[in-house]
Amino acid sequence: MTIMRGQSDPLDDFSRRAVSVDGVEKTVYVAGSGPAVILMPEMPGISPDVARFARWVRDAGFSVYMPSLFGVDGAYPLAEARETIVRRACVSAEFRAFAGGGTSPVVTWLRGLARLAHAERGGPGVGAVGLCFTGNFALTMALEPAVIAPVVNHPSLPLDDPGALEISDEDAAAVAERITRDGMKVLAYRFDNDTWCTGRRFAAYQALLGDAFDGRVLKAETANTDPPPFFRDVVGCAHSVVTAHLVDQDGHPTLQAKDEIIDFLAERLGT
Repeated sequence: MTIMRGQSDPLDDFSRRAVSVDGVEKTVYVAGSGPAVILMPEMPGISPDVARFARWVRDAGFSVYMPSLFGVDGAYPLAEARETIVRRACVSAEFRAFAGGGTSPVVTWLRGLARLAHAERGGPGVGAVGLCFTGNFALTMALEPAVIAPVVNHPSLPLDDPGALEISDEDAAAVAERITRDGMKVLAYRFDNDTWCTGRRFAAYQALLGDAFDGRVLKAETANTDPPPFFRDVVGCAHSVVTAHLVDQDGHPTLQAKDEIIDFLAERLGT
């Protein structure tokens, strides 16, 4: 499915479901067959680029579950989203955008979604892919036993401490213990000049997870130089490796990163 630049994505090749976990209902877009992968959106929402990545995962033999967590589903990312969607998310009780806040409460709901997806699709477990604002959610979702393939893409939280992780001390210890006990790996990506996800943040992941953390860094000059307005004017640097700053050309480093993520999911989920 091809969406013209600047257009919204109707998402009409996904099933739109209302999913309730512990009495909290959210919209989830579902497509594909095979083992489940929970794909969480980046700011400012499920953009056409996020949906494109979801389709790549679907077409590789997975069932994609894409929850709507903020923003307008399918909308092209405009700079005006900063004043509405981003600010609203930063003060929402569901998210912990700043240092000292601990684990975002919405992760509990996402773990429930992972349990549901695993029950529906079977297989050895579920993949979890976070992007930007939701990047670290893929790691904290690993406290759910069904999650066995976490992918942490350019995690931006906490916004006010580039060397910190968006996770409580208790959850950090529990995640590290689970990763070690089960021999899991955590795959992660960032650009080398990313001011929202710095080298200090990747170092904090390495300190927590040791060799289980596979943090991969791409050169900033490989990023798409003409991303949507939100990423050009608000983000302001190379940031979104497999979405807004991806270059869809054979052999390109960002496209290779997309393929590496799919290979990682396939190896662990058994497609």
